[in-house]
Order: sequence, then structure tokens, then C-alpha cells
Amino acid sequence: MRVFISGAAGFLGSHLTDRLIKEGHTVIGLDNFITGNRANLAHLADNPKFSLMEQDVSKFIAVDGELNFVLHLASPASPSKSSPLGYPNLPIQTMKAGALGTHNTLGLAKIHNAQFLLASTSEVYGDPLVHPQPESYWGNCDPVGVRSVYDEAKRFAEALTMAYHNFHGLDTRIVRIFNTFGPRMRLDDGRSVPNFIQQALRGESLTIYGTGEQTRSFCYVDDLIDGIRLLMDSDEHMPVNIGNPQEVSIIEFAVRINELTGNTAGLQINASERLGDDPERRQPDITRAKTILGWEPRVSLRDGLSETIDYMRMKMENNLS
Repeated sequence: MRVFISGAAGFLGSHLTDRLIKEGHTVIGLDNFITGNRANLAHLADNPKFSLMEQDVSKFIAVDGELNFVLHLASPASPSKSSPLGYPNLPIQTMKAGALGTHNTLGLAKIHNAQFLLASTSEVYGDPLVHPQPESYWGNCDPVGVRSVYDEAKRFAEALTMAYHNFHGLDTRIVRIFNTFGPRMRLDDGRSVPNFIQQALRGESLTIYGTGEQTRSFCYVDDLIDGIRLLMDSDEHMPVNIGNPQEVSIIEFAVRINELTGNTAGLQINASERLGDDPERRQPDITRAKTILGWEPRVSLRDGLSETIDYMRMKMENNLS
């Protein structure tokens, strides 16, 4: 295949690019490097199966020659206010990536009669009132809240993708991605995984915002990419959750990182400083992924964290982000 990937220099985009090239496909990557990392693609500089377009996905996209698949992954994704990469600090860019970026990539797929995949998110469920979250749940989102620029951009992107499928007959797929971690996450991302690991490796207490009783379900990146590849090869057009259903509290997650790094500094719980609209619980119902794709995660939280800690230790030792 000849594949187009927006957000190719990002955490997930770069892993997917590598997977497709390893399988023998040709990849055209697009990134404007607002949150993407050039280091994630540096090893592909001389690879004839990869080419890079440095461009904002919200601008018109033109690609010469045949395209078989278009994947739209470009978007800021961190809810952190303290990181310059967080979507609270990139609100207009985030909305444009979800709205104009989805429109442009769908248009690119339509022109080339290519298949299309939208990388959506568990954030479309908001602070869920149904647990775990199945794809049939409509969500509990605040359209003007602090997380709305990301949540609503992705909800709009899903609606637009289905409009192109239903009206134009475009062959589309939608993956709802739950919390994913692994090598190539940026250290300055601002989310819990890089924050906790860096604090632990420095021998500091791990800072928890809120009581720490809120839960998340963390999926290792290799498992996530496996799920996306299976969805690409399927005939499924409705959204599919891809994530690890093993639910852990933030406190439990932080304790595991301290154990794996040998950090004895403990935890610092800031109960009054919880992020606005922070979901209380987050756990995917992956029944559809199991049934339709034959997919479920294989990498344990311990093994995934060990790989991620090794990667971030190397980055810190070399003063890299």
C-alpha cells in the first residue's frame, strides 16, 4: 500500500509509520511539529519507503500519485495546562486539527478513492456515567469546559467521518483510543506517565493531582498499534474501542512506577489541585474489538512500564525531550 499519515512524528504516528514500513508499505507522513518530535522519524531519513511533508493538517493537502489509505492522527492530545504541548495551551490548533484537519484528510481520501481511518479518543465519553464504556455510550461531555477543545473536536471528527461514509460512500474506520503509553512519549508532554517516571528517576516524590482515587486503563503502544492494524484490515465502519481494560487507580499506578524504579520518596497528593473536568473513571469495554478484530492487549502493565522507564531514562541521561 501507499499510505498517508497525518501526525506521523507523534508518539502513535511514528510507531504506526514504522509498523507499516516494516510490512513493506510506503508511507507519506505529514507533521507541523507543534507536538510531534523530529527524533521519532530521524531513523527514516534515508529510507526510500518514507517521505515527509512538513505542513499543518488544517491547510489544504495535495499528494501526487496513488494513495490506498489515509490515516488522520494529527492533534495535540495532552490535557496538561503546565506543558506547552497540552491542548489547553493550543486550543485553536486543537480544534482546527479535529475540524479542518479531518475535513482535509477525508477530502484527500475521497480524491484518491482511498480507505480512511480516524484516530479518535476515549475523551468522547467525557466523565462517563456508564462503566466500563462501550461504543454505544453517547458520553457525558461539557461542550464549554476546560477539556472541550479536544473532546468536541474529536466528536465532530467522528460525525464528519460518518457523514463522508454515509453520503459519499467513503470506506472509513474510527478507532477510539484509550490511554496509551510507551517509548517515544515526550518527556515534556505533561501527562501522568512521563511526569511520574521522571520524578521517580530523579528520586522525587510523585505528584498526584486530586485524591488519586480516579482510575485509568493504560495500554502499551505495541498493543495499540496491533489493534489499529487489525481495524485497518477489517470492514468495520462504526467506532471501535482500543485500550487495556485493566483499570488501576492513579495512586496504584504511581506506586508501581516507584517500585519499578526503586524510588523510595513516596507520593505527594494534592487533593485540591485536580485538573478541571478530569474523568473519575476510565475503562474501555473491548467486547467489539475482541469479537470483530480478534484483538485484546497482550503486554502487561509491568512489562510496558519497564520498557518505557528504560526509554525515558535514556532520554533524561542525554538531556532530550
